Amino acid sequence: MTAKEVLAQLKAFGSEQTKKTFLRHGAKEPFFGVKVADLKVLQKKIKTDHVLALELYDTGNSDAMYLAGMIADPIAFTKAQLQKWVKGAYWYMLSGFTVPWVASEGKFGRELAIDWIDSNNEMIASAGWSTYSCILSIKPDADLDLKEIEKLLGRVKAEIGSAANRVRYAMNNFVIAVGGYVSPLTAKAKATAKAIGAVEVDMGDTSCKVPDACAYIEKIEKMGRVGKKRKHAGC
Repeated sequence: MTAKEVLAQLKAFGSEQTKKTFLRHGAKEPFFGVKVADLKVLQKKIKTDHVLALELYDTGNSDAMYLAGMIADPIAFTKAQLQKWVKGAYWYMLSGFTVPWVASEGKFGRELAIDWIDSNNEMIASAGWSTYSCILSIKPDADLDLKEIEKLLGRVKAEIGSAANRVRYAMNNFVIAVGGYVSPLTAKAKATAKAIGAVEVDMGDTSCKVPDACAYIEKIEKMGRVGKKRKHAGC
């Protein structure tokens, strides 16, 4: 499919109700309001097409940008392309999912995660924490720098109270990711979760809530799923 054909299909899939929902969550024009389930229909049809993915992301259409992450080849990304993508990730569906998913499975995931975490841009910093969380979910513990992860937990404890809105959400999720995916650090993650307590995040005009990190980790423990990795970062 060409980018023009994909956009036409996205327009056909779009709905005003979904568009209104996405607007409340932070999406901006241009976009059609396409449900993720419908994007998966296109993903199944297109499969992997990295060139098309780059073209779709460049449209600035949020639906197309999200789909781009679903059909891109993470290994094919250059560092410059990932930097371009994160700068274009203007709301959390892109900064918290699309960019972290492809970055974490590529060659520059950890390097860029650390770089982005230090950004003064809220969405880029949140993408950094989310990318590192994704790395924890797919990489064997033997391939992780546990000392670095411990330091990042300490940073969350020290900085989450003063961090930007979406960065606080991503930091909280990072603590959950450490506790759930990195068994040697589960106790440390739970201690961090207890120390930071309830995390306040303005979720806008939505019913979304910030998960309690300690309770979430304990739930994973009760399910016997601590340390179980995912095959892919994306859903």
